[in-house]
Amino acid sequence: MAPFPGHADEPDAEFSGVYRTYAHDLRRFAVYLSGNTAVADDLVAEAFVRAWTVRDRIEFSTVRGSLFAIVRNLFLQHRRREQRGQPLDDGLIDAAPRPDTQTSDSDELRVVLAALALLPEIDRAAVLMRADDGLPYEDIAAALGISVTSAKVKVHRARLKLAAVLPTGRGPERNGRNRL
Repeated sequence: MAPFPGHADEPDAEFSGVYRTYAHDLRRFAVYLSGNTAVADDLVAEAFVRAWTVRDRIEFSTVRGSLFAIVRNLFLQHRRREQRGQPLDDGLIDAAPRPDTQTSDSDELRVVLAALALLPEIDRAAVLMRADDGLPYEDIAAALGISVTSAKVKVHRARLKLAAVLPTGRGPERNGRNRL
């Protein structure tokens, strides 16, 4: 079965007729898909190369549809390749801490918990309510059954004791923010 009309001994002439007939429509379609004339020209050229390599399997009645399908598939391949080459968006970076940071933080937590264990229970409760929950001194005083002034003193003295026990840089005023 001859794929294109014409003489069986002149396949180049048959295929050049197909090119002249459909190249303009294919290019317009490729420009519509890609929005870029250079990419469109490459897609159309590649589509005709691929059609040429399988010309014995394409029937003339379906050649137009086959060429459009080839252009579309080539465009999709091109777009996938382009997306792989795009730089990563900063918003996609994993927000989880790095393993070395996690290890360091775990070690630091262990040291802080050991230092907290050295404090008397009422001082530990006062400093933790202030640091963890951010409770106002009035609420700390009510929870512990002491005066507001006494709550402030307990939190202050507990912070000083922790600062004295913790290694340098791990005190309550690290990085300009109140940690405990």
